[in-house]
Amino acid sequence: MKASTGKYYKLSLQENIKSILLGGAATVVLGALFYRCFIAVLLLSPLVYFYSKRRANHLIKEHKWRLNIEFKEGIAALSAALEAGYSAENAFSEACVDLIKTGHENSLILKEFQYIVNQISLNTPVEEALTEFGERTQIEDIISFSNVFSTAKRTGGDLIHVIAITSKIISDKIEVKRDLKTLITAKKLEAGIMKATPLLILAYLSVSSPGFLDPLYHNPFGIIAMTVFLIVYLAAILIIDKIIDIEV
Repeated sequence: MKASTGKYYKLSLQENIKSILLGGAATVVLGALFYRCFIAVLLLSPLVYFYSKRRANHLIKEHKWRLNIEFKEGIAALSAALEAGYSAENAFSEACVDLIKTGHENSLILKEFQYIVNQISLNTPVEEALTEFGERTQIEDIISFSNVFSTAKRTGGDLIHVIAITSKIISDKIEVKRDLKTLITAKKLEAGIMKATPLLILAYLSVSSPGFLDPLYHNPFGIIAMTVFLIVYLAAILIIDKIIDIEV
């Protein structure tokens, strides 16, 4: 995963290749279980595109969630730097040093703060760099923090006090989100089992009693029946994903 220069995040080449391979494997499984025919696998190949797109959206959401969680550590380091007497411009550099010292050298927030430091070194106003950070990530907590930071700096308010209070509020909010995420993860595991069950039943019957399913393959009635089953199955997956796709 890598950050783009626009609003969104783009997947790396490795992740795109992995998505295509996983989508291809899923298509082969569906073609084998529902049709037992190689031609069916080819006809189902467009599903690879849809699978890759859905997986990309999922990975981007997970990436943004990880960044949101790490943002809590980032603003804590930034607040500590401001309290230590560093200017707003130098506070980000000091926050980067603090993040490295506390074992966050491979974190996403460190890379984002280092990018902000680079922007500041090119004479970009710190509030503008922070605002761009929020717009680029489209994460609510980061956007809120950038607005508060920019307002406090522009109006000449007590930046240290404002950032400390904002940091506490956002940290508490992230903790609540983390608890909700834990509950949702358990439900997603249950949903994953539900989605896999029909395929496991088909696979079990195909192995244990292959003759039992023979009337459903290689004949017009069987092809129509299995196509209907496949459409219903894919629709059920979309519905399940929609139900458990809760933003926190």
